Amino acid sequence: MALVPYDDTAVGALQKLHISSSTYHFFNHTIQIKQNWKQLGVAAVVWDAAVVLCTYLEMGGIDLRGHSVIELGAGTGLLGIVATLLGAHVTITDREAALAFLESNVQANLPPDLQPKAVVKELTWGRDLMNFSPGDFDFILGADIIYLEETFVDLLWTLEHLCSEHTVILLSCRIRYERDQNFLKMLKGQFSVHEVHYDPSSDVHIFKAQRSAPKEDL
Repeated sequence: MALVPYDDTAVGALQKLHISSSTYHFFNHTIQIKQNWKQLGVAAVVWDAAVVLCTYLEMGGIDLRGHSVIELGAGTGLLGIVATLLGAHVTITDREAALAFLESNVQANLPPDLQPKAVVKELTWGRDLMNFSPGDFDFILGADIIYLEETFVDLLWTLEHLCSEHTVILLSCRIRYERDQNFLKMLKGQFSVHEVHYDPSSDVHIFKAQRSAPKEDL
C-alpha cells in the first residue's frame, strides 16, 4: 500500500531491494518478480515478510484451495501470485498508483488457466470500502503492511469491514518499532490474535486473527 521509500542511506543493508528483478520458487513454479524501488519505493520491492508467508502457505500452514482470498497492500504481487498457485481465488489489492506495476507481475507469473482466478483491484484502506462486500473472503493476507502509524486506524477499519465471523486474517511482519506493537494491541481490541509462526532467520512473525466471539451477558 505504501509508496513512500525508506531512507536511502540504508542502501548497503537494502541492496537486494534495488535490483530490477528477483526470482522465487514456490509450488513447482519459478516466479520472476520485477522490482522498481526508484519509482514506487517500498510498494515495488519484495520484503522478507512476503517470502516467509508464502513459504508458510506452501508448507500447508493454511489450506487455501477453493477459498476466496484478498491481499492488502500487495506491492509486487508475490504473495497473491503464490496464493493463486495454491488454488485460491484471489483479489490482489493496492493503491491506484501501484496497480499497473502489480498487474504486470501477476500476468507474467500466472499460467493462462489460472489468470481468471486472480483479480487486481484498487483499495486504499479506509476508503470506498463498499466496493468490497463483508463475508466475501475466507482469508485476508498482508505482508509487511504494519509500519506507518498514520495508516493504522484505516487498516483496522478495513479489516473490520472485510471480515465476517469465519474470515481468517494472516499478517506477516517484522516488529521494527514500538508503534508496530501498538497496532497489534489495536488489533487485539477487535480480534482474537495469535502468533502462529516465527522465522528467526529473517525475524518475521506471522499472526493469525479472527473476530472475537461476543461476550455473553453475566
